[in-house]
Amino acid sequence: MMNDTFKRIIALCFVFAAAFFTVYLFRAWQGGYGIFGNGDGQDGGQFAPEHATLESKPALDPSQVPGLIRANDEMVTLVEQVTPAVVSIDTEILKRERVIDPFRGRIYERDRLTPGLGSGVIVSAEGHVITNHHVIEGHKRIRVTLHDGRSLPATLVNSDKLLDIAVLRIKSGREDEIFDALKFADSDLVKVGQLAIAVGNPFGLGESVTVGRISARDRSLSDGQRDLFQTDAAINPGNSGGPLLNHLGEIIAINASIYSQDRENPGFQGIGFSIPSNEVKRTLEYILEKGRPVHGYIGLETRDLNNYLRSVYNYQGQGVVVWDVTPGSPAAKAGLQPYDIITAYQGEGVATTTSFLNRVQRSQVETEVKVTVYRGSETLNLTAIVGEADPFAMPTEMSSSGRLASDDAIISAVGLTVRNTPQAYRMRGLGGVFVTRVVPDSLAFHAGIQPNDLLLEINGSPIRSDQDFYLRLVATAAVQQTQVRVIRGNTSTMLTLPQVPRTTPPVD
Repeated sequence: MMNDTFKRIIALCFVFAAAFFTVYLFRAWQGGYGIFGNGDGQDGGQFAPEHATLESKPALDPSQVPGLIRANDEMVTLVEQVTPAVVSIDTEILKRERVIDPFRGRIYERDRLTPGLGSGVIVSAEGHVITNHHVIEGHKRIRVTLHDGRSLPATLVNSDKLLDIAVLRIKSGREDEIFDALKFADSDLVKVGQLAIAVGNPFGLGESVTVGRISARDRSLSDGQRDLFQTDAAINPGNSGGPLLNHLGEIIAINASIYSQDRENPGFQGIGFSIPSNEVKRTLEYILEKGRPVHGYIGLETRDLNNYLRSVYNYQGQGVVVWDVTPGSPAAKAGLQPYDIITAYQGEGVATTTSFLNRVQRSQVETEVKVTVYRGSETLNLTAIVGEADPFAMPTEMSSSGRLASDDAIISAVGLTVRNTPQAYRMRGLGGVFVTRVVPDSLAFHAGIQPNDLLLEINGSPIRSDQDFYLRLVATAAVQQTQVRVIRGNTSTMLTLPQVPRTTPPVD
């Protein structure tokens, strides 16, 4: 048995040796160097130096491109002059997050400090820094890193959320230190196609410079962010708050956002947006002078037009409805009245209440503005002088019921209180509202409406709920007669509420 095993081992060794020797001879015949050779063609493993002639001349002689050389040198000089005023901003932001307790199965909320980053630019020798509001919103701590590497604590002076601008103040250990600062340019003079240089701190990598052009003016990202510059200078997350500069190193805008189809991982796609310097400078001056941003005010409460209101006012164009005018306000002095339809502001069309109010708020205080309104069947051009909004006043005067005070005045004049019909009525296909009270000597009283009447329609439209009834009532009662279908017992009839008399607010 042992002899057979030994013979098999000897046979296997012989086969392996024969195969090894065969491969070795074949590779040697092919010009190789055996199984253990390096196969790199080097004889005996020795290195043979290669000779290469490298080009010693540029593609163009410097005398052929003096303009490019000068432009390159000037750009380098420009960057060297402006970068000391551009800073990186690091924040710790307090955020609320939901956490699941794995042991009890409960969901609770807790505060968590999250790091944030952005850019900024020094605009005064005393150390005032401009950045975006969204860079420092909710912050617990702000530190600013200067061009020379120093990291200084920063204090928030104030910010303007509407414009997305914040003003910081930095101080060093030296009381007499004068900071490098950049000058604001007149953004009204910026032209499409002109040079635009973005400096900032993209992705926290540190100071970066990108160059492009102004691609467009007066871009709008939303009702709140309007009249922005569009640029193709590369702007990425972290560039927010940094300056967009012209060829003289002046600030023409503050970088604010980018356009990206990937919301989770936004990256530059050739479209960035910046806030024009004139608006930034005006907000800075207001904050430094008064400690807060100043917004325009003309004293109007408006509502969006919908199909129902268009039918009521017999108007099919764009605009917003004036729902209330504050007595003594710039709007009242200009002659605006409730139920006017504002169709244009400063010559530009008005589409929504949000966009209109934002444009008013961003108007310069004590300047004249043109307001175009549709009243009845005619178009009027009125002029108002923008006032200053009271930062401590409520944006709209509300009654205890949650409706506007002017709405309650209309409802009070009509003199009706209603409630929803019971569920049993609705199951039978009967909607409408029940009258629970009629004020003596009111418009409803004289129209013949009585308690316990069932109101099914208002101006031919079905009444779905008490809120629906009140909304339709205040939309029509002050501008026209109101038709109401009433069910009383087994009788259905149409009653007419007269128009609520207008009262002219006092004018100072």
